[in-house]
Amino acid sequence: MVKNQKLIILTEGALVTAAAQVLSFIPHSFGVSSIELVYGLIPMAIFALRRGFKAGLLAGLVWGLLDLLLRGLSSGSVLNPLQGFLEYPVAFAAIGLIGIGSAKAKQVIRDGKNSVWWILLFSGFGIFVKYFFHFLAGGVFWAAFAPKGMNPWIYSGVINGGSFIANVFMVLILCFVLNSIFKKLIVV
Repeated sequence: MVKNQKLIILTEGALVTAAAQVLSFIPHSFGVSSIELVYGLIPMAIFALRRGFKAGLLAGLVWGLLDLLLRGLSSGSVLNPLQGFLEYPVAFAAIGLIGIGSAKAKQVIRDGKNSVWWILLFSGFGIFVKYFFHFLAGGVFWAAFAPKGMNPWIYSGVINGGSFIANVFMVLILCFVLNSIFKKLIVV
Protein backbone atom coordinates (compact mmCIF):
# COMPACT_ATOMS: atom_id res chain seq x y z
CA MET A 1 0.00 0.00 0.00
CA VAL A 2 1.40 3.39 -0.95
CA LYS A 3 2.01 6.05 1.66
CA ASN A 4 -0.74 8.28 0.31
CA GLN A 5 -3.27 5.45 0.60
CA LYS A 6 -2.31 4.87 4.25
CA LEU A 7 -2.68 8.58 4.93
CA ILE A 8 -6.09 8.63 3.23
CA ILE A 9 -7.28 5.70 5.37
CA LEU A 10 -5.90 7.30 8.55
CA THR A 11 -7.58 10.62 7.72
CA GLU A 12 -10.86 8.90 6.91
CA GLY A 13 -10.64 6.98 10.18
CA ALA A 14 -10.03 10.18 12.15
CA LEU A 15 -13.01 11.90 10.53
CA VAL A 16 -15.29 8.90 11.08
CA THR A 17 -14.16 8.62 14.70
CA ALA A 18 -14.87 12.32 15.26
CA ALA A 19 -18.30 11.94 13.65
CA ALA A 20 -19.08 8.90 15.82
CA GLN A 21 -18.08 10.83 18.94
CA VAL A 22 -20.18 13.84 17.97
CA LEU A 23 -23.16 11.53 17.42
CA SER A 24 -22.62 10.18 20.96
CA PHE A 25 -23.74 13.53 22.35
CA ILE A 26 -27.21 13.20 20.83
CA PRO A 27 -29.58 11.87 23.52
CA HIS A 28 -29.91 8.18 22.84
CA SER A 29 -31.37 6.41 25.88
CA PHE A 30 -35.00 5.39 26.09
CA GLY A 31 -37.25 3.26 28.22
CA VAL A 32 -37.17 2.43 31.87
CA SER A 33 -34.14 0.21 31.46
CA SER A 34 -31.95 2.73 29.60
CA ILE A 35 -31.76 0.95 26.29
CA GLU A 36 -29.36 2.93 24.12
CA LEU A 37 -29.17 3.64 20.42
CA VAL A 38 -25.55 4.27 19.50
CA TYR A 39 -25.69 6.48 16.42
CA GLY A 40 -21.91 6.39 16.03
CA LEU A 41 -22.23 2.76 14.96
CA ILE A 42 -23.48 3.98 11.59
CA PRO A 43 -20.32 5.75 10.36
CA MET A 44 -18.14 3.15 12.11
CA ALA A 45 -19.88 0.25 10.35
CA ILE A 46 -19.55 1.95 6.98
CA PHE A 47 -15.87 2.69 7.65
CA ALA A 48 -15.11 -0.88 8.76
CA LEU A 49 -16.85 -2.28 5.67
CA ARG A 50 -15.06 0.26 3.47
CA ARG A 51 -11.55 -0.11 4.92
CA GLY A 52 -11.50 -3.53 6.58
CA PHE A 53 -10.92 -5.11 9.95
CA LYS A 54 -7.65 -3.46 11.03
CA ALA A 55 -8.73 0.08 10.15
CA GLY A 56 -12.15 -0.52 11.75
CA LEU A 57 -10.57 -1.97 14.89
CA LEU A 58 -8.24 1.02 15.26
CA ALA A 59 -11.03 3.55 14.67
CA GLY A 60 -13.26 1.77 17.20
CA LEU A 61 -10.44 1.70 19.75
CA VAL A 62 -9.82 5.44 19.34
CA TRP A 63 -13.56 6.11 19.57
CA GLY A 64 -13.69 4.09 22.80
CA LEU A 65 -10.82 6.07 24.29
CA LEU A 66 -12.43 9.36 23.26
CA ASP A 67 -15.79 8.33 24.69
CA LEU A 68 -14.11 7.21 27.91
CA LEU A 69 -12.41 10.59 28.31
CA LEU A 70 -15.23 12.83 27.10
CA ARG A 71 -18.29 11.05 28.49
CA GLY A 72 -17.46 7.99 30.59
CA LEU A 73 -15.30 9.56 33.25
CA SER A 74 -17.48 12.66 33.62
CA SER A 75 -20.78 10.76 33.82
CA GLY A 76 -19.80 8.27 36.52
CA SER A 77 -19.86 5.38 34.04
CA VAL A 78 -16.43 4.16 35.10
CA LEU A 79 -16.44 2.21 38.35
CA ASN A 80 -12.82 1.00 38.21
CA PRO A 81 -10.00 0.80 35.66
CA LEU A 82 -10.78 -2.76 34.53
CA GLN A 83 -14.46 -2.03 33.94
CA GLY A 84 -13.59 1.21 32.13
CA PHE A 85 -11.09 -0.61 29.92
CA LEU A 86 -13.57 -3.38 29.09
CA GLU A 87 -16.55 -1.12 28.34
CA TYR A 88 -14.75 1.58 26.43
CA PRO A 89 -11.59 0.70 24.46
CA VAL A 90 -12.31 -3.05 24.22
CA ALA A 91 -16.06 -2.93 23.54
CA PHE A 92 -15.79 -0.06 21.08
CA ALA A 93 -12.85 -1.68 19.27
CA ALA A 94 -15.05 -4.76 18.78
CA ILE A 95 -17.05 -2.69 16.29
CA GLY A 96 -14.06 -3.13 13.98
CA LEU A 97 -15.04 -6.79 13.66
CA ILE A 98 -17.63 -5.58 11.16
CA GLY A 99 -14.65 -5.16 8.84
CA ILE A 100 -14.13 -8.92 8.53
CA GLY A 101 -16.97 -8.75 6.02
CA SER A 102 -15.40 -5.97 3.99
CA ALA A 103 -14.26 -8.11 1.05
CA LYS A 104 -17.54 -10.03 0.85
CA ALA A 105 -19.70 -6.89 1.08
CA LYS A 106 -17.64 -5.14 -1.60
CA GLN A 107 -17.84 -8.16 -3.91
CA VAL A 108 -21.62 -8.45 -3.52
CA ILE A 109 -22.01 -4.71 -4.17
CA ARG A 110 -19.72 -4.85 -7.25
CA ASP A 111 -21.72 -7.81 -8.60
CA GLY A 112 -24.87 -5.70 -8.34
CA LYS A 113 -26.50 -8.09 -5.91
CA ASN A 114 -28.50 -7.16 -2.82
CA SER A 115 -25.90 -6.45 -0.13
CA VAL A 116 -28.31 -5.53 2.68
CA TRP A 117 -28.29 -8.95 4.34
CA TRP A 118 -24.51 -9.33 4.17
CA ILE A 119 -23.98 -5.88 5.62
CA LEU A 120 -26.54 -6.60 8.33
CA LEU A 121 -24.87 -9.95 9.13
CA PHE A 122 -21.40 -8.45 9.59
CA SER A 123 -22.73 -5.36 11.38
CA GLY A 124 -24.82 -7.54 13.67
CA PHE A 125 -21.75 -9.61 14.54
CA GLY A 126 -19.67 -6.55 15.48
CA ILE A 127 -22.54 -5.04 17.47
CA PHE A 128 -23.14 -8.39 19.22
CA VAL A 129 -19.50 -8.60 20.36
CA LYS A 130 -19.63 -4.97 21.59
CA TYR A 131 -22.70 -5.70 23.69
CA PHE A 132 -21.29 -9.01 24.88
CA PHE A 133 -18.45 -7.06 26.52
CA HIS A 134 -21.02 -4.70 28.06
CA PHE A 135 -23.00 -7.73 29.25
CA LEU A 136 -19.90 -9.16 30.98
CA ALA A 137 -19.17 -5.82 32.62
CA GLY A 138 -22.80 -5.54 33.68
CA GLY A 139 -22.82 -8.91 35.39
CA VAL A 140 -19.47 -8.42 37.10
CA PHE A 141 -19.13 -4.70 37.82
CA TRP A 142 -22.66 -3.29 37.77
CA ALA A 143 -24.29 -6.10 39.80
CA ALA A 144 -25.05 -3.80 42.74
CA PHE A 145 -27.26 -1.66 40.47
CA ALA A 146 -29.61 -4.50 39.53
CA PRO A 147 -33.12 -4.19 40.99
CA LYS A 148 -33.41 -5.75 44.42
CA GLY A 149 -33.89 -9.50 44.18
CA MET A 150 -33.01 -9.67 40.48
CA ASN A 151 -30.08 -11.72 39.26
CA PRO A 152 -27.46 -9.23 37.98
CA TRP A 153 -26.72 -11.41 34.94
CA ILE A 154 -30.36 -11.38 33.91
CA TYR A 155 -30.51 -7.63 34.46
CA SER A 156 -27.35 -7.14 32.39
CA GLY A 157 -28.78 -9.41 29.70
CA VAL A 158 -32.01 -7.42 29.54
CA ILE A 159 -30.28 -4.04 29.38
CA ASN A 160 -27.51 -5.00 26.98
CA GLY A 161 -29.66 -7.41 24.98
CA GLY A 162 -32.24 -4.68 24.52
CA SER A 163 -29.57 -2.24 23.36
CA PHE A 164 -28.15 -4.87 20.98
CA ILE A 165 -31.59 -5.52 19.44
CA ALA A 166 -32.37 -1.78 19.17
CA ASN A 167 -29.05 -1.07 17.43
CA VAL A 168 -29.34 -3.99 15.01
CA PHE A 169 -32.86 -2.81 14.17
CA MET A 170 -31.50 0.71 13.57
CA VAL A 171 -28.81 -0.70 11.26
CA LEU A 172 -31.43 -2.82 9.46
CA ILE A 173 -33.57 0.22 8.72
CA LEU A 174 -30.53 2.20 7.56
CA CYS A 175 -29.40 -0.68 5.32
CA PHE A 176 -32.65 -0.44 3.41
CA VAL A 177 -32.53 3.37 3.31
CA LEU A 178 -28.88 3.53 2.19
CA ASN A 179 -28.94 0.46 -0.08
CA SER A 180 -28.94 2.51 -3.28
CA ILE A 181 -25.73 4.36 -2.31
CA PHE A 182 -23.70 1.50 -0.77
CA LYS A 183 -21.50 1.40 -3.85
CA LYS A 184 -20.41 4.99 -3.20
CA LEU A 185 -20.07 4.49 0.58
CA ILE A 186 -18.31 1.13 0.78
CA VAL A 187 -16.56 0.26 -2.49
CA VAL A 188 -13.32 2.19 -2.88
